Formats: sequence, structure tokens, C-alpha cells
Amino acid sequence: MDLFITTFESVAVLLGIGLIGFFIIKKKLIPINILEFLTPLVLDIALPCLIFVNIINNFNPVEIPYWWQLPLWWVFFTSVALVLTFLFSLVSNKKTKREFAVSLFYQNAIFFPLAIFAGLFGEQTIYISLLFIFTIFYAALFFSTYFLFFEKKQKNLFNWKKIIHPVVIVTFIALIIRLTELQNFIPNFLMRIFYLLGGMTIPLIMLILGGNIYVDFKKKGEIQTIEITKFVIIKNFLFPLIFLVIIILLKPFLSYSIALIIILQSSLPPITAVPLVTERVGGDRTIVNQFIVVSFVFSLISIPIIILLFDVFF
Repeated sequence: MDLFITTFESVAVLLGIGLIGFFIIKKKLIPINILEFLTPLVLDIALPCLIFVNIINNFNPVEIPYWWQLPLWWVFFTSVALVLTFLFSLVSNKKTKREFAVSLFYQNAIFFPLAIFAGLFGEQTIYISLLFIFTIFYAALFFSTYFLFFEKKQKNLFNWKKIIHPVVIVTFIALIIRLTELQNFIPNFLMRIFYLLGGMTIPLIMLILGGNIYVDFKKKGEIQTIEITKFVIIKNFLFPLIFLVIIILLKPFLSYSIALIIILQSSLPPITAVPLVTERVGGDRTIVNQFIVVSFVFSLISIPIIILLFDVFF
């Protein structure tokens, strides 16, 4: 029960910060257009700094000899998720099938696990470094494939600057430094700067999320209760339960940490950028936003339940 409560509190902290962001924009404490300027600050500066500091300070390749397997297991996880997305999207309404599928496939791979791992194991846990290595190619996958879910594809969506993201570059640099044992040559003041900048990551991204939800909430359109219900049942419960069965079968080949990362990835709500990219390719942003909001709310219960079930078998 302690595990359930700790996980619940970690998710509640994220949703609470998002709720504050919602009311900040609702009360017009800051202009709405500031959100688009804050997003690059988080994704291109704060998050890379957080990754760099965590890997340099906490990752030791000698203690984690299987670290190189993490991206391979990510490929496995993504492949299974793609198959499940295809199968489950068959139950969705034909009009919103593509929005349903894109929301199923792309999970909030970094920010939710960050908060949960910090809550479960502390902010200096090795699990955060392993998470970054596991998801090293996630940003490249997202920005190079999201438009494939839609029939209407605009030109020039393939953007190398977004695919070769600062997150990917910084992760590789930090890994090389640790593998070559050059970390002691990094000045302390520089690490302190990176540490302070990285500390902004989770609060800022959740404030931005809450603000964006308010913007979309004003033009939410008709609430599609049936589609939302199907989506939450599949995304929040069936996805992780199927992955739980899979990792139980693969238990002899999995370390505890890899199994935990996989089950957590499978239980996460959609990535927050889905509404934006859906609108960019001519999809229905309102239904995607409804999927995200309700999935986020239900994750308050679904993620702790899945982690508790995982703990029974691992």
C-alpha cells in the first residue's frame, strides 16, 4: 500500500502543478502567448541540462553493465505498442480513428516517469538516468512519424532540427563523458548552472500543460463521451495490463529496472504535444485534447494500480 500511496502522490504533484498552470492562464496572470515561448525553454534548455547533470552525477556504466540494452528494449516496447495501437484503434469511431491512434501510440515518456521515479526512489536515483537512456530516440521517433497517422500530410514536416533534438545530443555527450571517465574535468560551477536550469523542467512543463489545456478547453467542442471512455479503458488499463503479461513471460530475460521502466511507459497518458501536431496535419485537436485531459485525470488511479500489480510479480 505504501507503493500505491507514493506513486499516487507523485502523479498528484504533476496534476496539481498542471492545475495551477490552468488557473494562471484562466485568471490572465500571464499572457497566453507566453506559453509558446516557454516551451522551447523547457525542451531545448532545461530538459537537456537535467539529463546531463543526472547522467554525469548518477550513472556509472560499471555498476549498470546492461545499460546498452535499454534502447533495444525501447525498440521492443515501441514495436509492441504499435501493434496494440493498430488493433485497438479498430474499435474507435471512424471519424476520429487517426486521432485515437496517435494518442494511443505516443505516451508521455519522460516527464511523468521523472516525477514518479523521484517520488519512489529520490531525486538522485539511477532510474532517472536509465529512463533517459531508454528514451534516447523517443523525440526523434515522435517528430519523424506523427504525420504518418494522418491522410492529410503537409510538406516540410520532416524537420531535422527537431529529430536531432538537444535531448538526443546531450544524452550521447553525457554517456561518452561517463564512459571515458572525463566527468571530473567538468568545472563545478558549470554543473551547478546545469543543475539549476534542469530543476525548472518538471514545474515549467506542467504549468505549460495546464495553460494549454485551458486554451483548448475554451474551444473544446462536443464532449465525445463514448470515445473518451473507450480511450481511457484502453490507454490507462488494457495497454499496461497486456505489457504486464508480456514482461512476466519475459521475466528470465529482464532486469528489474528495465521491467519497471517498460511497465511504467505502458501506463502513461499521451504526450502533451499530440494536440498541436494533430492540428498541424489537419486533425481534430479538440477530441485529442479530451483524450489527454481524461487520461491524465484517470492516471492518478491507474498508474498506482499498475505499479502495485507490477510489484506483486517483480
